[in-house]
Amino acid sequence: MSTATLQFLDTPDGPFAILADDADRVLVAGWTDDTDAVLARLRPAHRPAEIVPGETRAAAAVVAYYGGDLAAIDDVEVVQFGTPLQQRGWAALRSIRPGEPLTYTGFATALGSPAAVRAAASICARNAPALFVPCHRVLRGDGTMGGFAWGVDVKRRLLEREAAA
Repeated sequence: MSTATLQFLDTPDGPFAILADDADRVLVAGWTDDTDAVLARLRPAHRPAEIVPGETRAAAAVVAYYGGDLAAIDDVEVVQFGTPLQQRGWAALRSIRPGEPLTYTGFATALGSPAAVRAAASICARNAPALFVPCHRVLRGDGTMGGFAWGVDVKRRLLEREAAA
């Protein structure tokens, strides 16, 4: 991939970045206005040669999500680079319903490996198109937030928004 489009949006949770490939599929998404932070979510081999500012189709889904249509993010096309287990995990994250978060143990069980809690947590940690692949819907076993690349406060607000809907 040679050129990617980078768009920044204002959201109630702060600035939101979308980096999309030349087919307008989301590579990275997250709550930042820092281009370097966006690129850091991709391994160097998967970073675009050129980034241009512009508009992405995914932006409409972000606006709709924050407007109360939580399902708007479900059909946004994403591209992720990883192992077969990571690919299965990222697909499984997209099936977690808003307002019904799983624990890392529950997520590992959904992947068919109940003992693979660390692997489940790693899948979440390596998820680049946050929001569209909702890793924020996975919690620690005791129900606490755990980590989130874009900050625990953002994760908490997302979960509160989804629980209230």
